[in-house]
Amino acid sequence: MVKILVVDDEPSITELVKYNLEKAGFGVDCLDDGFKALEYIKKAPPDLVVLDLMLPGMDGLEVCRNVRQMEKTKMLPVLILTARAGEVDRVVGLEIGADDYLTKPFSPRELVARVKTILRRSQHYAPAAAALPQEQARNIVYGNLKIYPEYYQAFLGEEKLDLTLKEFQLLLQLVANPGKVYTRDYLLENIWGYEFVGDTRTVDVHIRNVRKKLGNSPEAQLIETVRGLGYRFKR
Repeated sequence: MVKILVVDDEPSITELVKYNLEKAGFGVDCLDDGFKALEYIKKAPPDLVVLDLMLPGMDGLEVCRNVRQMEKTKMLPVLILTARAGEVDRVVGLEIGADDYLTKPFSPRELVARVKTILRRSQHYAPAAAALPQEQARNIVYGNLKIYPEYYQAFLGEEKLDLTLKEFQLLLQLVANPGKVYTRDYLLENIWGYEFVGDTRTVDVHIRNVRKKLGNSPEAQLIETVRGLGYRFKR
């Protein structure tokens, strides 16, 4: 059974989330403290974490940051569920590696839909390379950049890029189809897997993270912003 960890210190929220996720067929554990959550994740990583930001002990941002820094959990899907709806909070949450960001009050139905989508797109549920479109199934070498879709790995020279799953999928989508312009809406629908009801700046944040991880390399300069549309990888 797919295991989900819900981390929130509001009993009414954890009960609501637990009820709806269990009704959808998931196994659910709940914790109300950031330190306890991180210890739980270290010992037995779940398949997904639903994480509040305002937690006692260690806040949700720090929990997420630690999860992304550990080798065995850096691809662990994280959905932030919080009352902090400001643009800065959303951007920071996505920048440290959250896969999605949902604000309270929320629709339980939408929460379950997002959880299912994230799991379907996560490493454990993603299709094998053979099931990807032909242009994305092959290994890709572009300058010093090497991408291995089957293993969800990318290298710049000999250095492995520390990409989250969404960052990897964005990079693969662009580099596998050089010259093609992808709108933000298209990327949201095809990488996040649904018609995103939030802000399309989610894509911008992830693209910025990819560029940052590519550093000052020529390959980073090839990810081009197409004003008013989206992004492309220049030929």
